[in-house]
Amino acid sequence: MDSFSPVPALAGGLLIGLASALLWLGNGRIAGISGIFGQLLPSSRDAIWRLVFLASLVVGALGASWLFPALGVGGASGKPAELAGPPSAWGINPILWIAVAGVLTGLGTRIGNGCTSGHGVCGIARLSPRSFVAVGIFFGVAILTVAVTGIV
Repeated sequence: MDSFSPVPALAGGLLIGLASALLWLGNGRIAGISGIFGQLLPSSRDAIWRLVFLASLVVGALGASWLFPALGVGGASGKPAELAGPPSAWGINPILWIAVAGVLTGLGTRIGNGCTSGHGVCGIARLSPRSFVAVGIFFGVAILTVAVTGIV
């Protein structure tokens, strides 16, 4: 995050909020990605809108990267994005590190009835007490993780 700029962050936040509001008002659904993805299998009656929404996330990110290449992770320098690997002193295979992180994230979203987008964007906007607790825990664990691993 060496190239933070408040303007793209504000624009992105406004677009995410607008998209969440449109999905809620137009479809009566919460824009929580884990819930949208998690209800695809087993196949549900409303799988079409879920597939369209998820595909649009990918297409939107791809389109933004082509239209605004200087806003990417590497900033104007164009440095490609890199995955954060495990601390070298831990001696853990990066593939295993990512797999464990993915499994823990999946378990957490299932147990917590939602992910950061569902609780953080939609739940807090609806003043859900459960979402306030969940987001507080997300942030607390993130701060602890950075403190323990030293990865920023």
